[in-house]
Amino acid sequence: MTSDRLRSPILPGCAIGVLGSGQLGRMFAIAARRMGYRVHTFSPDEDTPTGQVADVEMMAPYDDLDAVRSFASNVSAVTFEFENVPAATAAAAAECAPVRPSGEVLHITQHRLREKTFLSKSGLPVTPFRRVDNVESLRNAIGELGLPAVLKSAGFGYDGKGQYAINSIDELETAWEAVSEQEAVLEAFIDFERELSVVAARCDNGQFVHYGVVENHHRNHILDVTIAPASVPASVERDAVEIARTVLEKLDVIGVLCVEFFLQKNGKLLINELAPRPHNSGHFTFDASVTSQFEQQLRAVCGLPLGSVEQLVPAAMANLLGDLWNTHEPDWNAAAGIPNVKLHLYGKLSARPGRKMGHLTALSGSTQQAYDDVKHARRLLKRDGSCRG
Repeated sequence: MTSDRLRSPILPGCAIGVLGSGQLGRMFAIAARRMGYRVHTFSPDEDTPTGQVADVEMMAPYDDLDAVRSFASNVSAVTFEFENVPAATAAAAAECAPVRPSGEVLHITQHRLREKTFLSKSGLPVTPFRRVDNVESLRNAIGELGLPAVLKSAGFGYDGKGQYAINSIDELETAWEAVSEQEAVLEAFIDFERELSVVAARCDNGQFVHYGVVENHHRNHILDVTIAPASVPASVERDAVEIARTVLEKLDVIGVLCVEFFLQKNGKLLINELAPRPHNSGHFTFDASVTSQFEQQLRAVCGLPLGSVEQLVPAAMANLLGDLWNTHEPDWNAAAGIPNVKLHLYGKLSARPGRKMGHLTALSGSTQQAYDDVKHARRLLKRDGSCRG
């Protein structure tokens, strides 16, 4: 896989374009502006998390390719902050400015079947899977992989959307309806020990850095808490980092990419999925690392040397979902009373259950203490004490 290369570094003072306008773009914009860059954001929405801190917020549909070309013509490089940007949008932007990572990386990783096929053909460890395009092929796939299994929509899925866990052959019709009767992937059920991830970055000259292995806890398919670093054997850490390096090299990634893993009970790793951008499990780097994943994305996109990934202190990150706003505004004063906990809110205009509204990061002398502190701080946000940690 090839990509065009930057002829020379893009230096501070230049404008960087972001396709997408959520919290990842917001934190990228904060890092970029701190280093003297201007940031333009493009999405169908206005007054967005990214737009609130960007220099320019352009509002247009992603399929308005003329608008995309106009947007890209006014920046020195383009990146994206979520992988559900249509590939045609990235291709249109690439006519006018370098896109990092490339549209080809986006095309592969935004579609589960393409992603898993790529990983499998590359000899990388991936969850056993089968393509499904109707109920009968679903039945055949179950015959090969067995039950339980998980049916996932092939394209544009995240945070558990478009997924159905199948435990009985009687659930086939229900599962097919759950993925909107569209192309899907059936994955074998993995009885894993824990979930891990590695956030890494790569430059166009091949320089590679990583933030180590972190442990992730999910609730209702949404990341709940990340513990950094993960407490895993050195052999697991070596394997996870080497797999991540191979993924970035084979995809020829210029930018940041996260590899999510299942750690099996036998100590072997399986890749669950890829995210070709900064990742929720890397948010701790904003406070705990010399160079955050967002600054690293900027450095890679601009052709600058990558920064130090040294983690200065153990950390734990807890997501804040819209459920916290169910009855009243969370008690920010109480959470702020824990001095080693940092609050990040994303500026979203409305809260709803399951929506990521912000996160807390606790910094401490041990991962256990950081974990306890971040869970305690989140509990304090509910004045009535009803929020489960």
